[in-house]
Amino acid sequence: MPADTHDPIRLDDLCRFKAQGRKFAMLTAYDFPTAVAAQAAGVHALLIGDSMGTVLLGHDTTRLVPLSLMLTLGEAVRRGAPRVYLIGDMPFEAMVAGDDASVHAARRFRDEAGCDAVKFEAAAGQEVLVEKIAGAGIEVMAHLGLRPQSVETPDGYRAQARDQAGIATLVQSARHMVDAGAVMILLEAVPAEASRAVLDAIDVPVVGCGAGPACDGHVVVTQDLLGIGSLRPPRFVPVYAQVGRDTQDAMRRYVEAISAGEYPAAAHVYPMRKSTAHAAR
Repeated sequence: MPADTHDPIRLDDLCRFKAQGRKFAMLTAYDFPTAVAAQAAGVHALLIGDSMGTVLLGHDTTRLVPLSLMLTLGEAVRRGAPRVYLIGDMPFEAMVAGDDASVHAARRFRDEAGCDAVKFEAAAGQEVLVEKIAGAGIEVMAHLGLRPQSVETPDGYRAQARDQAGIATLVQSARHMVDAGAVMILLEAVPAEASRAVLDAIDVPVVGCGAGPACDGHVVVTQDLLGIGSLRPPRFVPVYAQVGRDTQDAMRRYVEAISAGEYPAAAHVYPMRKSTAHAAR
């Protein structure tokens, strides 16, 4: 983190980390309390991810998240973590509406949600969009490798760039995105050899999401990290807690206490004012 922990983390700080060989931590965040906890824990960057579509809304795809909802929740994240580097994830809704709509959405992430940058799942030929968003004064992270918005069935979530041809294509894409103005690259679900090749080819920070240890920073879905949810986390996620299990246990105890007549007890009931009781005599 910056020397003064009260200073906001900026892109320059992340670039400095890279130059010094220091790794930085990124998590997803969709709400105020998660953001508060992340900043207090020393997390350097937060992503208002479109993964909220599956994690929070229960869809089987990330495509159905409304831009308006992401902006509303993004504002809450920024209020909870005013000092982290905050990235808005461009939803499918904005990406399919054309470049002008995408640039407008990027501006809204900056102006309404207080984001420092936006991320989008970059396909071949979208260098022009990087140029347009960067030209609007907005920092861009290009998301390469596995791109969930392009996945149409649950079995489509597969690792990418697993041979030399795939690695060469990935490296070429990363170079093109950086040349167009991307200030960071996110690599999802690629082998360590692929991320190493990308790191050797470009000079901007590279964030890995299941992309091996060489990356400059790493991001996972917070709910996966905490053991929340019904789905098994991807193999690359370190699960450091079982909050979902503990939550169920607490709720079960609550149900049992009510059923047994143990709640509410005297400690949970508001007493009458003494003056009111005296007046009634």
